[in-house]
Amino acid sequence: MELDVKVKDMKLAKDAKVKDIVRMMKESGGFTAKKLAVGVDILAEMMKDDCVKFLSFPACIIATGTRGLIRDMVKEKMFDVIITTCGMLDHDLARTRENYYHGEFEMDDAKLRDEGVNRLGNILVPNESYGIVLEKMMQPILQELWDEGKRELSTRELAWEFGRRAGTEDSILYWAAKNEIPIYVPGITDGAFGSQLWQFSQEHKDFRIDLLKDEKELADIVFTAKKTGALMVGGGISKHHTIWWNQFRDGLDYAVYITTAVEHDGSLSGARIREAVSWGKVQKDAKFITVEGDATILLPIMMNALMDSI
Repeated sequence: MELDVKVKDMKLAKDAKVKDIVRMMKESGGFTAKKLAVGVDILAEMMKDDCVKFLSFPACIIATGTRGLIRDMVKEKMFDVIITTCGMLDHDLARTRENYYHGEFEMDDAKLRDEGVNRLGNILVPNESYGIVLEKMMQPILQELWDEGKRELSTRELAWEFGRRAGTEDSILYWAAKNEIPIYVPGITDGAFGSQLWQFSQEHKDFRIDLLKDEKELADIVFTAKKTGALMVGGGISKHHTIWWNQFRDGLDYAVYITTAVEHDGSLSGARIREAVSWGKVQKDAKFITVEGDATILLPIMMNALMDSI
């Protein structure tokens, strides 16, 4: 083994740009800092390549200001396909009408319950900012769709319809619909949006969600792609659906994964990308890395550095 790359010290740099800080992280050889920088390099290469670019992420970060970063990524058409969870629709739509608020992790949750306030980490979500506003928004739109003869919709079609009818320029759904970037939600019933779909179906017995139409579209995407790459933020169903479909074309060519989960319990969320290679979900010669850490910290640094490099 040759020892040819020396560790370099970071420096305080007045007026340094994000890309300069990330370069220092890479040269420092330091733990997650270097992984972050390598992740930016992989994403930059992926962006320049002729490949289908997937973005997957969970709902929780959309309750925070990270929503705006994801929105801008969609607005700038940085990704071609989005796979996410039902709660993303919940938070994105709810925040077009009402506010979420700062809180703390250590609060009196029983008191919050009595006051009609839900705690998501250190974000506070009043009842009127969540379930109530979604019901008021969704039921009339679902009735409009029904009156237009739309009896069966895929999750991609639902996401676009709500983006066009209820989305605003500060929302992810608005820009996904405007730019015709498909959003797939394999767990569509697991959240307030899904509950409203169920509620609507109680009086509209022929109303259906066509999940298999989503799967057909995903099949068409992966089977016709020359190459594929993915930025996967967090685990769960959104991450797994991304790598699951890409195994049918022998795996992703590029993969960057951000996670806080541990791998010793065998969980999908904790599984590092190297494990996906054994399943054929990521190619053996792919460019890939797992970056451990909170996406609300890592993602703004990585994406702003990426914008400076492409």
